[in-house]
Amino acid sequence: MLISETKIRVRYGETDQMGYVYYGNYAQYYEVGRVEALRKLGFSYKEIEAKGIHLPVLDYSIHYNKPALYDDELTIVTTIKELPGVRITFYYECFNEKKELLNTGAVTLVFIDKEKNKPCIPPDWFMDEVEKHFDK
Repeated sequence: MLISETKIRVRYGETDQMGYVYYGNYAQYYEVGRVEALRKLGFSYKEIEAKGIHLPVLDYSIHYNKPALYDDELTIVTTIKELPGVRITFYYECFNEKKELLNTGAVTLVFIDKEKNKPCIPPDWFMDEVEKHFDK
């Protein structure tokens, strides 16, 4: 299992009239967590795409417990719990500075062969790095 933590400071423009983080911004926060989790594996999105793989989002879900507020420092915990196949799912927990769980979510992406524009299994170079984080 891979676990990655990313810190994000809530900016004023990300809040709504109530002073809460606008719900749609969490998708972007999760994306930042996902990009950093991939970086922890040794890849950037740019490198993955340069090697001929696209990773479009197939599914996104979130459950809200409490709102985040302007200037809160959030910790986005991103986890890969299962070895990927054609799909890879990232799980998220978002905490505030008081370590209160604000929301949980999951995003599933599909490996797409850029040349064929068809789903594919993850390349060996990707799986070799992911497998290092799982017990055999």
